[in-house]
Order: sequence, then C-alpha cells, then structure tokens
Amino acid sequence: MKISQLGEFGLIRHLTEGLKNRQPSTVYAVGDDAAVLNYDGKRTVVTTDMLLEGIHFNLEYVPLRHLGYKAVAVNVSDVCAMNATPTQITVALGVSARFTVEDLEDFYTGVRAACERYKVDLVGGDTCASMNGLTIAVTCLGVADEKDIVYRNGAKPNDLICVTGNLGSAYLGLQLLERELHVFRSMQHDNLAQAAEQNDAIHEKFEGREYLLERQLRPEARLDVVKALRKAGIKPTAMMDVSDGLSSELFHICTQSKVGCDIYEDKLPIDYQAVALAEEMNLNIVTCALNGGEDYELLFTCDIHDYEKLVPLDDVYIIGHITDAEYAPVEGDAKGTAASVPPSNLRLIPRNGNPMPLTAQGWQAF
Repeated sequence: MKISQLGEFGLIRHLTEGLKNRQPSTVYAVGDDAAVLNYDGKRTVVTTDMLLEGIHFNLEYVPLRHLGYKAVAVNVSDVCAMNATPTQITVALGVSARFTVEDLEDFYTGVRAACERYKVDLVGGDTCASMNGLTIAVTCLGVADEKDIVYRNGAKPNDLICVTGNLGSAYLGLQLLERELHVFRSMQHDNLAQAAEQNDAIHEKFEGREYLLERQLRPEARLDVVKALRKAGIKPTAMMDVSDGLSSELFHICTQSKVGCDIYEDKLPIDYQAVALAEEMNLNIVTCALNGGEDYELLFTCDIHDYEKLVPLDDVYIIGHITDAEYAPVEGDAKGTAASVPPSNLRLIPRNGNPMPLTAQGWQAF
C-alpha cells in the first residue's frame, strides 16, 4: 500500500492504533496538536514538528534566519492551540556538507529571536551530518492547568466558529516567491547585465507585498490571542492552529467532535494585499483562504453565550457556527454510527446564500 492512500493523518492512525499508555502521567497521547502529560497536577504539553528542505522550504528564497524563527514559531503555535503557555524547546538538525558555520549561526539568530519573542528556553537538541540538504526537528513544551487545556473534540452544536488574523496570505506569499523564482531561473543562461536587471525587476514585484512575504517567511504564533481569551474569561470548546488550511482544520475538529459546521464566505477575514495578488495571478481568493496553509492562526469554537465577550477582542473573527452531525451509512453499518465515518454536513454558505459542501483540500503531506 502506498502511503498516499492513507494520507498523513490516516498513516498516523494506522501506525499508532492499539498503542496503550503505560505511564500514569500520560493524559492524552496521539491525535491532537500536542500530547498532554500530568506532573504533580500541572499539565505539560509536548509537540514536535519537522521541516525538510525541498518539502517545507526552499533556500533559494528563504533566509536562514527567517527559517530558524519559523521553525520555533510553528511549534509554539501547536502549544497555543492547546490553550497552553510555551516554556522550552529543543532543536535537532541534520546538516549537509554544503552548509558553513556562518550559515548555522544565521539560522540560530532566528531561533534566538523567536525564543526571546515567546519567552521560551532552548534546552537541548542534536546536530548530525546529513547526506542531502537540511532537516530541522523542533520539540516544544508548554504548561497549563488541567481546567484550561483545550482539545479538538469539544465542539458542540450552536458553538460559534472563530478564527484569528486573516487567511490565505501565507499561501499567496508562497505563490509570489515561486513565481519570481521561476522568472529568475529563466534568466540564468543570459548575461550578467540582463540577470542584474531581472533581479531589480523581481524586487519591484515584491514592493507593496511585504506583508504577504512576511506571513510566509516569518509567521507568528498567536500567543497574544491565548492570553486575550484568558483575560476575557473565554475558554474555547475546541481549538487548532491553521497550518494545513482552514477547510482541513475544520474537518479535523468536526470529525473528532462528531459535529457539522456552517461557515460564511462573507465572514472570512482576508487581507487586501492577498485579494490584489490573487486577482493578478487569476486565483480565487476564497479558495486560497479556505485551503491555503501556513497561516498559523488559531481556529477555535466557543459557547454562544461568550458572544458578548468575543466581540471586543482584537483580531478575532466569527465566521460561522457548529451544527448537528449527519453521518452517511457505510457498508455493513446500517445505522451509520458516528464512529464509522466523518460528518457529511460541513458547509460553506456563499454570498448568494446557497449552501455547498466544504471539502478538505489543504496541504497533503503525502
């Protein structure tokens, strides 16, 4: 069987199904943004992410110091998605012979900046030789009280669906970088004067789009929103970060919570730079907002009674609500029980008001 037949989350389920927790300190293992451990009544969350050259980043346009910052931020984002506070990280690198000490110093400049930004300590890791390219693995730990931890499986009918920041900007930043890289490569066989002129032209294409580039190259984890929710007395019922695309993350929350959802096209927060670039590149901006990944914003649900507390919060947008689940029967299961298949009623409500199915078309790891 090819891995692509299962996909990333199907593969994880396949490999970990039946594993039993043997330690009493293990509260929640595989299946969320982070694992949850219990030490003396305090909850510790643990998450690990890998970034692989040629898969997750291209060093032809990604500065190493931005990559170091991003490697930390995306792990901090997973801790935030558990409604926890990040505390420590470890960094493991696989480095090929083409990298110099100065290159790694540049990478760690970004790591240090992120550690300072999120007030986390770098406490260890590993460095080893790699036969090909650069491999990065960061583990992030965080803490929270038991009552504050938020999982993906707590959404219930009539909950509000909220998202922070805006959607699709990181994806469009990537499209801009890839487009200009393709143009630049096409000039490589021309003389140096022409190449220099082309380089100037590429920089002109970036002017006025700095925000989109920043969203792709140097994203921020929304620890500020976690703090704001606590201050407002709001505990989300379910939460994830938007790493693979809004539609994919909604699919995970609804599947694990056994609910459906309605989200509204005219409520999706989208930046004006993203709208302009999508139009220029002949891309559908709503498709970009729904399926573009790497925004690292927080997607969460909360009780409808928290509406008055939500409204005053900066950079938090209500985009829809949770509905009852509908499950289609499968062969051998006449009842179509909730455990058998994912919910079928994930819907997008367009501006014309005619509901349409919402499908998970975000990032596919395999």
